[in-house]
Amino acid sequence: MTKSAIKQAKTDYKLEGKPKRLIGYIRISTDKQDLTKQENLLFDWAFKNQLSFSEIIKAEISSSKTLKDRKIEEVTEKLEAGDWLVVAEISRLGRNMLQTLGIINTLTDKGVKIVFVRQPELSTNSPQAPLLLAVYSYFAQAEREYISIRTKQGLKALTDKGVKLGRPKGSRNKKDSVLEPYKEQILEYKKMNLPLASILKIIHNQMEYKVSYNGLKRFVLKLEIHFDKK
Repeated sequence: MTKSAIKQAKTDYKLEGKPKRLIGYIRISTDKQDLTKQENLLFDWAFKNQLSFSEIIKAEISSSKTLKDRKIEEVTEKLEAGDWLVVAEISRLGRNMLQTLGIINTLTDKGVKIVFVRQPELSTNSPQAPLLLAVYSYFAQAEREYISIRTKQGLKALTDKGVKLGRPKGSRNKKDSVLEPYKEQILEYKKMNLPLASILKIIHNQMEYKVSYNGLKRFVLKLEIHFDKK
């Protein structure tokens, strides 16, 4: 998108409807950033649009930390259909593109609209929302496919070295065992702090037999216990 197109999109941006609740989210990474500046930005936006916040959730923490530490999980759990989430800019949500798009898609599936004050053209509560969401989904899928290709290359490298993949002999838990070939991939996603629900969607596209969310949760817990003992 050219600069002129972005400028025009910002000019054309208009709010659609009113929120059930307005929730703000502020995150700063270092002491060099000003929490108050972001807070004032959100309040100014709300005042201009004759809206008021039900709550503003703040996090002073690096984007490299977990979703729970950054209070993203808290935000996601609190938001309901009809609510709006207001953020200074899209970079405040995730640590990378895939994680950010995953959060946007999760909130959209819940019926939540997202406003990016400094980037209104990227907000999901405008007439352009259907097109934007399609673009977000496209890039999320492209990123998942890239990670999948990279992971498969990594798995092939392991097999070339003689590492045996798949369910170990004598394993009785068939639901968990089908995840074994995707262990390295799952660990990679965990390092990226992707939610388990997003990881499940990604690996389901590659699996013949599906597993439940709880099945993945048990498998990840076993992996974490195993690596903690090393």
